Amino acid sequence: MRALVLPVAFLIALASPTRAGDDVAAAQNVIRSQVEAFSHDDAAAAYSYAAPAIHDMFPRADIFMFMVQHSYAPVYRHKNFEFGEAQASDGRVAQRAHIVDDNGEAWEALYTLELQPDGSLKIIGCVLLKAGQAV
Repeated sequence: MRALVLPVAFLIALASPTRAGDDVAAAQNVIRSQVEAFSHDDAAAAYSYAAPAIHDMFPRADIFMFMVQHSYAPVYRHKNFEFGEAQASDGRVAQRAHIVDDNGEAWEALYTLELQPDGSLKIIGCVLLKAGQAV
């Protein structure tokens, strides 16, 4: 029995970094898709990438879009948007993004995404800070 447990544990350990990498890639696709929806003023599509808890706070796509336009302007409209460091663990992904807004100011966004019961990743939060500000 012990001989079987060690290979199984080894295979699980090997699979974990791959799964984390898959989760990060999936999270980046979700964020990229939402940012693309913002660029087209597609409130319904942008809203679809938000987790149910966000939907509870903003019960309609137009309300969500209004909040993003006014509270997350660098995410909504920008000159440059690049992914930075990411961490994945226990069904959650934390993904940094480096943003240059329309005025040329640098920002850092920290997205948090969570695995949903249907297997999709949804955005549960975004913290936006001017570059160089402490979190």
